[in-house]
Amino acid sequence: MRTTSVRKLLPEAWGFLCPVHTPDGTPCGLLNHLAAACRVVTSTPPTVHLPKLLVSLGMTPLGAPTVAVGDTGSSSVSVLLDGRVVGEVSQAQAAEIAIKLRTLKALGKEKVPSTLEIGLVPVLTGGQYPGLFLMSGPARMVRPVLNLSTNTTEMIGSFEQVYMDIAVVPEEAIKDATTHMELDEKAMLSAIAQLTPYSDFNQSPRNMYQCQMGKQTMGTPAHSLPYRMDHKLYKLQTPQVPMVRPYAHDHLKIDNYPHGTNAVICVISYTGYDMEDAMILNKASYERGFAHASVYKTELIDLQSISKDRGGANLQFGVLPGDNTAKTGLEGNGFPPIGAYLQEGDAFYSYVDLDAGVSKVSYYKSIEPAYLEQIKLLGDESGEGRLQRVFLKLRVNRNPIIGDKFASRHGQKGICSQKWPVENMPFTESGMVPDIIFNPHGYPSRMTIGMMIETMAGKSAALHGLCHDATPFTFSEDNSAVDYFGRLLKKAGYNYYGNERMYSGVTGREFEADIFFGVVYYQRLRHMVSDKFQVRTTGPIDIVTHQPVKGRKRAGGIRFGEMERDSLLAHGSSFLLQDRLLNCSDRSLSRLCKKCGSLLSPMLVRGPSTGTTESSSRWRCQVCSDGGQIEIITVPYVFRYLVAELAAMNIRVELSTC
Repeated sequence: MRTTSVRKLLPEAWGFLCPVHTPDGTPCGLLNHLAAACRVVTSTPPTVHLPKLLVSLGMTPLGAPTVAVGDTGSSSVSVLLDGRVVGEVSQAQAAEIAIKLRTLKALGKEKVPSTLEIGLVPVLTGGQYPGLFLMSGPARMVRPVLNLSTNTTEMIGSFEQVYMDIAVVPEEAIKDATTHMELDEKAMLSAIAQLTPYSDFNQSPRNMYQCQMGKQTMGTPAHSLPYRMDHKLYKLQTPQVPMVRPYAHDHLKIDNYPHGTNAVICVISYTGYDMEDAMILNKASYERGFAHASVYKTELIDLQSISKDRGGANLQFGVLPGDNTAKTGLEGNGFPPIGAYLQEGDAFYSYVDLDAGVSKVSYYKSIEPAYLEQIKLLGDESGEGRLQRVFLKLRVNRNPIIGDKFASRHGQKGICSQKWPVENMPFTESGMVPDIIFNPHGYPSRMTIGMMIETMAGKSAALHGLCHDATPFTFSEDNSAVDYFGRLLKKAGYNYYGNERMYSGVTGREFEADIFFGVVYYQRLRHMVSDKFQVRTTGPIDIVTHQPVKGRKRAGGIRFGEMERDSLLAHGSSFLLQDRLLNCSDRSLSRLCKKCGSLLSPMLVRGPSTGTTESSSRWRCQVCSDGGQIEIITVPYVFRYLVAELAAMNIRVELSTC
C-alpha cells in the first residue's frame, strides 16, 4: 500500500476521474469517483455496417491486395473494430479516415454510434502498437466535449483522449492544431466536488476533506420518512437554503435535500474555548433551533427468534386481560402508545406465552431516551395470518451539545466547545450577534480563501436579497472576487473588506481591531459525542488477564497506552500512573516465597481438623517446604499469567523483595 505509482492521475483519466474526490490517507488515489459529466456505456450499438463505411472512406478490407510501401511512402497500419482486424490503411490515410469518421460521429450521420471510440495510435518509437482502434462495446467511460470543426457535442473515450488536442479554455486553443474544447472548466470534478463554493480559491486538501464531510452531514435524508424503516437515519430539523451556492447545487436539485444552515460568524479569538479547531456556539441561536436534529432508529422484534421451539407459534404480541398494564404503560396490543417517551427500564413491548398463559414484558435498554415514532406490522411469511414480526421506529433528539462536530463547506471542521450566553457574546454597532465564533488561526495554515470570500458573499447576499453564484473558475485576476463582493458591501454601507467594529459582550468596550464578520453556510456532521463518549468505573474484565475488556459496546475501558504512560512519567505523576495501570486495571494480591523468590510455589496446605474455630490450614512453599517466609505482595494479575506462561516453557522467574 506504500507505492505511489498506482495512485497517480494519468492523462487518460482527465475528465473521467475526479482529481479532488478521493479520501486522504491509506486509500488516497485508489478509491476514486467519476466526474459529474462522465457516463458509462452499458449497451452495444449495431456496428455491422461500419466495415463497409470504412472501405468507402479508403480502408483496404481483409483479403484484398495490401497497400504497397512504394505507393504511399509509408507502411500500412491495421484497423481494428472491437478487437477484430477488419482491414488496413496507410499511415497518411489513417489520419484522414479518423477525421472523417469523427465528423460523421459528431454530426450523427451514417449511423455511426455516438459512443464509438476512435483511437488513432501513430507510429512512435517506444510507443503503443500503432493502428486505428475503434471501440463500441459496453463497460467504457465516455464524456462530452465540444468538437470545434462541427460545433457539436461529441462523446469521447479515455483511450482516444490521449491522442487528441483538447483545450480547456478558448485562450489555450492553437489554430489548426486544437480540435476539441472542454464544455466547462469544472467538468473534471465529481458531483460532490462541484458543490464546494469557490473551490479554486482553497488549498486542495481542504477540498478533499469537504468531499468526505459533505457525505457525513445531518441533512434531509429522504422525503418518505413515514414509510422508511432504516436502521439509522440522521435528520436536520431546521435546514436552510445556502445564499452562496455553485451552479451544481441548483443543477443537481440539492435544495430538495438541504443539509446545512446559514450561520452568522465572526472571526475572533474571543475566549480560550475557541482554540485549535474548537468553535463557540451562541446559546440563544441554539435555543431558537440552530442545528437541531434527530436520529431515527429501528428495532425489529421477531417472535420466531425469541421462541426457541415451535417457531414462535406459541407466542403472540399483547397483554393478557388479567395483567396490570397500568404500571407498564403498555396498551392492549403489547406496545406503548405512539409518541411515548421511553427511558431506560421502561416497558418496551410485551408478548403472551400461550402455552404457559403468562405475559412477558421486555424493557427499553438504551441509556439514551427516545420517542416511539411509529409501529409497523410485518406480514406473516407462513401464510397463517399470525403477527410475528414488528418494527418499532424510535426518534432520538440530538440537539447540539459540547463535543458535536460542525464544518463549513471548505473543509474547516470544528467542535462545539461551549454554548456561550448571548449577553456575553460580542456584538456589532448595529446590534448583530454572531451564531458562531470562528478562531482566526484556522485560516493561515489551511489557506481556505474560499471561506473568506463566502463570508463576504453571504453577507452581501443577505443585505441585497441576492443569491450568489459560487461556481469555481468564474473569477479571474482582472475580475477578482474580493473586489466584486467588496463593492457590494460598500454599496450597502458596510466596510469594503467585510470588517466591522465590535464590542465586548462582557465589558461593553469597543475592540481595538476590526472583526471580520459575515454569513457562512455551516453543516452539522453526524459525528456526535453521544455516540462516542466512553466512561466506566468498574465493568467486564478479560478472563485470562483480568484487565478491562476493550470496546465501547461491551462497556470496556479506554486504553492507557505507552505514550500516555510516557506523558505521566514526564510530568512526574507516579502515583497517578500506578492508579491507572495497576489499581484501575488488574491489581491482585499474590503470595511470594522470599526464600526461593517464586510466585508459583506457595500453596495452601490444609492441616488435620482440630475441632476448634481456628483454621489449621496454612501457606507453605512447595519447593522450600517452608511456610515462615511467605509474603503477600501486590502485582498486576497479567504478571502472574506471564510467570505461569514462562514456567510452562521451563523459564523460572525469581523475585526479590526488600
